[in-house]
Amino acid sequence: MKNATFITAIVLSAVAVTGTSVLAAGKGGREPVSFQELDADGDGQVTQQEMESHRTARFTQADTDGDGQLSLEEMQAGAQKKANDRVAKMFEKNDANKDGFLSQDELPKPRRADKMFDRMDADNSGGISEQEFADAKDKMGRHHKKKHQNSDADDS
Repeated sequence: MKNATFITAIVLSAVAVTGTSVLAAGKGGREPVSFQELDADGDGQVTQQEMESHRTARFTQADTDGDGQLSLEEMQAGAQKKANDRVAKMFEKNDANKDGFLSQDELPKPRRADKMFDRMDADNSGGISEQEFADAKDKMGRHHKKKHQNSDADDS
């Protein structure tokens, strides 16, 4: 249990040190950096120097013009590449007949769509009234605002 907690703390520290999700992303672009990626010398421990080296390498990779700064365009290019990679993986995973197209029945169903509908349909009528829709939208807005307030408090 202590090892799992320690590893989690190291990964969270690495993400915090890295500064942005673009720079913190692992090789696949979506997952957080792994312990093995940070442990450059393979000794089973991650030092502050190894985390800083990883951060510097990620920054250098994102700094495509090599000017020592990340521009809006460089950040957008990194985000676009991640989005393109994600779409390509989704396409590959869902193109069941491998015809190069996704038909409507090959598209993945949104996760928790039925559960979300059921939550919004407060009176279980099988339909969502305008009031239920407004209530759900308001509730999601409050949840989103509360989440960001807690996130901002954690940053302090």
